[in-house]
Amino acid sequence: MKTKVYFKTFGCRTNIFDSQVMMERLEDFDITDDEQAADIVIVNSCTVTNGADSGVRGYVSAQQKHGKTVMLTGCGAHTKGQSLFEAGKVQGVFGQSEKSKINDLLKRTSRFYELGDLDFIDNSVVENFIGKSRAFIKIQEGCSFRCSYCIIPFVRGDARSIDESVILEQVYRLAGNGFGEFILTGTNIGSYGQGERRNIASLMKKMSMIRGVRRIRLGSLEPVQITEEFLEVLKEPWLERHLHIALQHTSKAMLKLMNRRNKFEEDLKLFTMLSEKGFALGTDFIVG
Repeated sequence: MKTKVYFKTFGCRTNIFDSQVMMERLEDFDITDDEQAADIVIVNSCTVTNGADSGVRGYVSAQQKHGKTVMLTGCGAHTKGQSLFEAGKVQGVFGQSEKSKINDLLKRTSRFYELGDLDFIDNSVVENFIGKSRAFIKIQEGCSFRCSYCIIPFVRGDARSIDESVILEQVYRLAGNGFGEFILTGTNIGSYGQGERRNIASLMKKMSMIRGVRRIRLGSLEPVQITEEFLEVLKEPWLERHLHIALQHTSKAMLKLMNRRNKFEEDLKLFTMLSEKGFALGTDFIVG
């Protein structure tokens, strides 16, 4: 009988994709959706807020008390991995660049701590999304913005884009397996193709031409990433009529302290225009 592995995914859609990648790499283990039946628990962690860190620590401690073998990965591996490892709370810690080796890592009998590097480009192609009706497509990794409050560039690295051919192959395979709705995800998806002759708008156009693709949804965008070419695709029927655009604040003084790139006056014009085009809009604000 194979050892049973349970995946606990915290945080963003990027982590959902990464968990699926790891699931497909497990050859010598059985995946279970029953937490209690698992022998090993993989915690794909989030560290974007103190609350996220606290939730991960609490979950790890609870699983250890229940006698589970716990492995930690995700963003929290870079911020809390060492302390949890030294405290004996987890059997192993591994970074994002190491997840493709998960089958071999789980076969180890000794404890391990391998964060890897933050420069890798994830060219993983998955065939399915277990328990999901929509497919998540990771198009980039990392963020080169340096907002003063944000730790993400230090745990995900600078922005780098996944090769377009890999992304389109991913969509083609998933569409062939019955998925019609696709959610583009990444650390900062609007930075896709930066410094290259490609961008998120041209990528979506190519995706829409693949047979079986009915709808494309987007993760969070930055206001400064809404380009003229992006505005051209707003009329396309395959684009979900909802956009999440991160503002974080409207005060000029606070935006400067946050080291943000957006400006309130321009944000207001953008939101007004998008609303008039019939888009439902979501955003984030930091209020304390």
